[in-house]
Amino acid sequence: MIDFIEQKLPREEYGRYGNPSEKVVERKLAALDCGESAVIFSTGMTAIAVLLMSKLNSGDEIIFFNECYRRSREFCVKHLSRFGVVTTEVKTGDYAAMEAAITPRTRLLVSESPTNPQLSVVDIPRFAALGRQHGVETLIDATLATPYNVQPLTLGVDYVLHSVTKYLAGHNDLLAGVIIGSQEKLEPLRKLRGIIGGISSPHNTYLLVRGLKTFALRMERHNQNGLEIARFLAGHPRIEKVYYPGLETHPYHEVANRTMRGFGGVVTFLVKDADWRRTADVVDAVRIPRIAPSLGGVESLIEQPLVMSYFECTPDERQQFGIPDNMIRLSCGIENTEDLIEDLRQALEKTW
Repeated sequence: MIDFIEQKLPREEYGRYGNPSEKVVERKLAALDCGESAVIFSTGMTAIAVLLMSKLNSGDEIIFFNECYRRSREFCVKHLSRFGVVTTEVKTGDYAAMEAAITPRTRLLVSESPTNPQLSVVDIPRFAALGRQHGVETLIDATLATPYNVQPLTLGVDYVLHSVTKYLAGHNDLLAGVIIGSQEKLEPLRKLRGIIGGISSPHNTYLLVRGLKTFALRMERHNQNGLEIARFLAGHPRIEKVYYPGLETHPYHEVANRTMRGFGGVVTFLVKDADWRRTADVVDAVRIPRIAPSLGGVESLIEQPLVMSYFECTPDERQQFGIPDNMIRLSCGIENTEDLIEDLRQALEKTW
C-alpha cells in the first residue's frame, strides 16, 4: 500500500472513490464527445450539483438561460443561494441579455440545448464565444441532443453534461450522469465525488457499456421517428403547435440545422382547444407509449408536463416556465414509425 501511495499508482481501495469498470466507460463517453476526460456520477443531477459545488464560492454568480430542467434551477435558487451563490436567469436565446448580466463575479454560463420540453436550440459557438470573451466558463446540458447530434466541446464549450439515464444508456433501466471536459478542469469534480460518494455502481456501468454498443443505431431511429412524427402532428387539424427543431416552422430551426446532425426523438405539442383534462385524455388513449417522466429509451414514453413534472407549481409558475395545460411531451422510441403515427392518430381522433 505504501508503494501505491508514494508512487501515486492508480488504485480503488474504497468503493466510494470509484471502481475499475467506470474508467472504461468514462473513456468511451469522453471519446463520443471528443473530450479529454469524463467523470461519471450516480445521476445527472449529482453531476451538475458536484460541478457547481466544485466551482462556486460564496458571492459567485451563475447565469442560466431560463428554459432549463426545473431541478437544476431549484438546486441553484433554493440551495446554492443559502451559501451565498447568486443565480440569474435570462430568456433563452437572448445573448445580449446574458452578456449584460455578466459581472466580475460571474463564474459560469449554463444552458441546455435543446431545452426540455420546449426544444429551443442554443447557438453553441456564440454561447461559447460569449464565455471566452468575458473569461467565464460555459456548460451545455446536451442530454436531448446526445453526442450523436452535437458535440459542444468541439464548438468551444468548457463542460458538457449528460443525463446518461436517457439516450446514452438507452434502455430505461439505469440512472447515471456524466460531465465531460478537459482532465485539468474535471479533477476537482473527481475529488469531490470521492467525498460525496455519488458514484455509479459496477452493475450500472456494465449496463451502460452494453447500451453504448447500440447507441448510434438507436439514435438513427430516434432521429427518424422524431422528425416523421413531428411532421405528422404539424399537419393534424387537432394540433395547435409542434415544438421540434427539425421543422422549418420552429423558431430555432436555422440554428439547429447549422449546428446539429439530427434533431432527436423528443416531440412536444399542444392539443388545440383542450383544457388539462382533455389533454390528459389524449395521453391516456395512446397504446404504444408508456406514461412515464423519463425519455431516451428504446420504448416510447409520453407525459403531460402539467401532471407529471409541474403538478406542484402554481398556474403563474407554469406560465413563467412555458408549460401550458395542453402540452404533451412524447419521447419517441425505436418502434416502427408507422405504428407510432397510427397510434397517435387513433388517440387524437378517439378523444376529439
